[in-house]
Amino acid sequence: MRVLFALPGLHRWDRGAEVAFIEVATALANAGDEVTLIGSGPPREGTAYRYIRAASVDRSVFNRFPSLPFVRNEYAYEELTFAPGLLSRFRPSAFDVTVTCSYPFTNWALRRPAWSERRPPHVFVTQNGDWPATHDNAEYRFFGCDGLVCTNPDFYARNKEKWRCALIPNGVDVARFTPGPPQRSAFGLPGDRMIVLMVSAFVDFKRVMAGIEAVSRLPEAHLVVAGDGPLREKALQKANELMPGRFTRVSAPASQMPDLYRSADVFLHMAFAESFGNVYVEALACGLPVVGHNSARLRWILGDAGYLVDTNDADAVAAMIAQAAQSGSADSGRRVTQAAGFSWSRIGAQYRAFLRDVARMEEGGFKRD
Repeated sequence: MRVLFALPGLHRWDRGAEVAFIEVATALANAGDEVTLIGSGPPREGTAYRYIRAASVDRSVFNRFPSLPFVRNEYAYEELTFAPGLLSRFRPSAFDVTVTCSYPFTNWALRRPAWSERRPPHVFVTQNGDWPATHDNAEYRFFGCDGLVCTNPDFYARNKEKWRCALIPNGVDVARFTPGPPQRSAFGLPGDRMIVLMVSAFVDFKRVMAGIEAVSRLPEAHLVVAGDGPLREKALQKANELMPGRFTRVSAPASQMPDLYRSADVFLHMAFAESFGNVYVEALACGLPVVGHNSARLRWILGDAGYLVDTNDADAVAAMIAQAAQSGSADSGRRVTQAAGFSWSRIGAQYRAFLRDVARMEEGGFKRD
């Protein structure tokens, strides 16, 4: 099977969607499939897949650009600059199936008419939400796919009657993310305080501000946020006001993330509804207690290994952090076992089965009787 994954951030960023695509691509390539990635970052040595670079402009350049139809935010502007390079490098006849999680321009480029050759079936992954598949207004009415990977049960239930769907979550590298000794000095963190870790971009829906508010109510706690984004300066100002000397922002490469998790006492994530949230299972795999918003989706990910609370209530969040910290390493084994169910080897096998099924379909997409 010849598979193409296309996404602007590939080899440029190591965020959830990019990590997921690279891990799945590696699993498919190791299983014997011919896998190609097209992204905007530089090549990396030793990959199991073939990589093609198509340049794009960094989304941070577009932070202050106007919100317009088709380009409603900086992500869409970045994707628009990626599309020409993708179109020039994409050869439909070279692939049996294509995959992206980016809409609108990448999805449209991979589904463009191929007048002299057959267009391969296209699979869309709901890494960033299922809104293109569920909306039929504005540019969303032009969405289409031959298979839809739903990263959580909510998306699957909402879309299974309209699209050919598979419920496949994201995963974790259980060989890298494991319990181990803390490395606080490597990150400049205090050794005598409770460390609460957030791995979040400084954007509205991640709710880092609410996390600062909650952790500030624990005088023994030091908050660490690994991430960046347009609200960074605003968050730093709030942290300096509410918890001076008890806040650290770090920028850690992917290779150091396991050590960062191991250096914390509690992992906190305040988003109401991530499409999946790789960070949850990464923290679990390192044996870290996870505090998050009480939702059916998060209960599905964490099982009985999480500490769930209404994250609208800062006092309740603070109390839950304190409770989670008291558990220490007592429940570490249960957390690691829960994370093992999301190993990339298992997730890769599920992708392979679904992509093979879609690749065998006739052009024209899935038709439900």
